[in-house]
Amino acid sequence: MSNAAIPTLTPTSNVSKSILPSTGASDDVVSSLPYAIYSTPAFVSGAVDQVSYTFKKLGGDVLDIELTAGNIYAAYEEAVLEYSYIINIHQAKNSLGDLLGNTTASFDQDGQILEGHSLSGSNIGLRYPHYTFEYSKRVGDGLITETGLGGDLSVYSASFTPTSTKQDYDLQTIISSSVAAGDLTLDTGDSVGNKKIQIRRVYYKTPRSMWRFFGYYGGLNVIGNMLSYGQYTDDSTFEVIPTWQNKLQAIMFEDSLKTRSSQYSYEIKNNKLRIMPTPEGSFPNKYWVEFTVKKDAWKEYSDRVHGAEGVNNMNTLPYENIPYANINAIGKQWIRRYALALSKETLGQIRGKFSTVPIPGESVTLNHAALLDQAKTEKEGLREELKKVLDELTYAKLAERDATTTENVTKALSKVPYPIYVG
Repeated sequence: MSNAAIPTLTPTSNVSKSILPSTGASDDVVSSLPYAIYSTPAFVSGAVDQVSYTFKKLGGDVLDIELTAGNIYAAYEEAVLEYSYIINIHQAKNSLGDLLGNTTASFDQDGQILEGHSLSGSNIGLRYPHYTFEYSKRVGDGLITETGLGGDLSVYSASFTPTSTKQDYDLQTIISSSVAAGDLTLDTGDSVGNKKIQIRRVYYKTPRSMWRFFGYYGGLNVIGNMLSYGQYTDDSTFEVIPTWQNKLQAIMFEDSLKTRSSQYSYEIKNNKLRIMPTPEGSFPNKYWVEFTVKKDAWKEYSDRVHGAEGVNNMNTLPYENIPYANINAIGKQWIRRYALALSKETLGQIRGKFSTVPIPGESVTLNHAALLDQAKTEKEGLREELKKVLDELTYAKLAERDATTTENVTKALSKVPYPIYVG
């Protein structure tokens, strides 16, 4: 039996040891960033300083830190983006109700407004919007339309001639006939077709009367030329009465006109108008129908802009990443602390790949678990700290604080004696 040749194994091992330097380098910052959203000299300087800060905080002058300067630059960029994210959400809470239906923007993959857009370069996220109470007004418009007190919904009127013994009338036929005859013109964007309409009022008119009634007694028992009454009358007696009585008379008169003017009634079933009881004879010779056409909630109308397009929620607000130059000392300190927590997290993940490191006759246990716990706690704490402060600085809270301050000042001044004026 021949002996098989034993293969020669020549494995190679390349070990690259990375140790965080004590200082960063400006030339290396931008190329080390995952997104490179921020590249201004001010940001680069801040990222370089963060390397020194992290080196000192993690004890790099005592023990090696298995991080690169690029890790710190990336953490610094993420911290700025996180800060911008939380601030933009805060501002969305402040202004969304006033910006509904306003101009939105188009964004690139980094969340920046695309060049060439009308809002590009405007730093619109740094502006204080005018208070319009847009959402409340839109809700109010819908309510007052339904109650007949205003709104932006057009009320149309169409008429039809009843047929004796015929009780049901098709609403679409009535409206299309009025349009064809030129008696009805719909606003631009409005069309009936097969759409359901909303009936607001059904009425008919009587021949004009030659009598005109005055006063509480309705003109009864008046002596004079009755054929010309209301035009050239005998003396009329006007009672001087309290204002409330006059108002009550007006209410009762209007109620009698609208609820007691006809013996007919109506109902709508399957887009059919049913007159009850069935008309008989030649009176009334014509009915009128007042109606509204439901607006398409998604459509803009040329005659009046509803603000259907544009901002509709937090996602469509024209907010891009906050420019680094507009972050003050408060924000930059938060960013430094958050970037440090991110660096701890990265270091913990790196050390977690090897729970222990063998050395001659011993092994060293790494603290990856402690680093990860610290990083998680610090990140959550910083987020909550910032959100808590911002919640106390909403526009509504500021208004409440101003009102409290004004009230307290008024109370204090009420205790101050007025000076004696000496002429």
